[in-house]
Amino acid sequence: MAIEVIMPKVSMGQTEGQVVEWLVREGEWVEKGQPLLVIETEKVAQECESIGSGYLVPASTLGEIYPCGTVIGYLAETKEEIPQIREQVQQAGPKSAAASEPASIEQAAAAPSAPETAVAPTPAQVPLPIPSPRTESRTVRISPVAKRKAKAHNLDYSRIKGSGPGGRIIMRDIDEALEKGVRLAAPTDIWSGEVYEGLRVKASIPIQGMRKAISEHVSYSHQVVAELNISIEVDMTETIRLREKLLEKEEEIGTRITYNDIFLFCVAKATKRVPIINSSLIGNEIKIWEDINVSNAIALELDEYVSGLITPVIKNADQKSLTEISKLSRELIQKARESRLTGDDLSGGTITLSNIGTYAPGWTTTTPIINQPQAFIVQPGAIVERPVAIDGKVAIRPIMTVSVTFDHRIMDGVPPLKWLRIFKELLENPEYLHL
Repeated sequence: MAIEVIMPKVSMGQTEGQVVEWLVREGEWVEKGQPLLVIETEKVAQECESIGSGYLVPASTLGEIYPCGTVIGYLAETKEEIPQIREQVQQAGPKSAAASEPASIEQAAAAPSAPETAVAPTPAQVPLPIPSPRTESRTVRISPVAKRKAKAHNLDYSRIKGSGPGGRIIMRDIDEALEKGVRLAAPTDIWSGEVYEGLRVKASIPIQGMRKAISEHVSYSHQVVAELNISIEVDMTETIRLREKLLEKEEEIGTRITYNDIFLFCVAKATKRVPIINSSLIGNEIKIWEDINVSNAIALELDEYVSGLITPVIKNADQKSLTEISKLSRELIQKARESRLTGDDLSGGTITLSNIGTYAPGWTTTTPIINQPQAFIVQPGAIVERPVAIDGKVAIRPIMTVSVTFDHRIMDGVPPLKWLRIFKELLENPEYLHL
């Protein structure tokens, strides 16, 4: 009796997934609850557990994308069933679980009429689209998650013999190599051998995974949203004093407060006072959200060529203290860097903070792109000492530029200007934070 392994749906908006890696060999026994495969969606790379036991027979191609619900493998009850299932797979290929015909693998392997599905999602990882130089793709077969871990540990994976299908290097191969203490990095300055219209190509990076999601998301936002941008300057003197005092209390409060923590706290405070900011255009209605969930944009340096952006969500941020926000933000950032974010960590955002101050040491004015279907994004820049006029005299003050972009279909200029005034007031007068 064979159990179908289907392409799971791990998030609300997911319609398809890419088969990245089988975590067991073909014909190998899988226990219920054992990690079975890794799929990649537009948001995360997801390790999935088996919800049944059996001998694995893949019915999909690594790297290919399949709609949710497609049968991508089977778990045979006995070894004797494997050749029969494998032959049927070769003839039929992947199929939709909902469209299964009576004369299919289920009958051939004596499966029940309502077959079980054999994968269940476990905590997710951030998708890491890795460059694929032409020569490398011809000589080294390695799964994306294994490749990422190898690069993170300065490991030359070209010297590793893969144990996956067709000699593909998978995670357990990397783990075994790391246990042996191998740390020899492959050279990165070798030309890939590819030539395009007379130009030598250093690397070819497929638009997939996170990069594909970002590309499609920002393009869609520009197409459908009437975006308008406003920038202001904030005197950060008092916020800097506040943070210095909080740093002295780090051990007592149990967390190291960052400027970004303060921004998250102030974003929630200001948004509560201007509710239209916390909205989305759904169909022909403007939905003003009761929950203030702040998406915190985190930059990811994936390798020397590829960067990414992920936005874990601080849910009900207006109901949390600065300390609570700091601890939760630190936890989500750590999960992002360790590829442990789940779909729930990334869902439900209603407004976005994208702090670029760390990456832009000079004075900056930006035009951030709205994170659809949200209506508002906030982007603080660097804190820079500049001459300003105070009471008719020139003084040097730490000034930060704050840029916002809003959806002009939902609101006119007054609500964003009111929001910016409140945000600026909170940062310049931290004694108001408790109000």
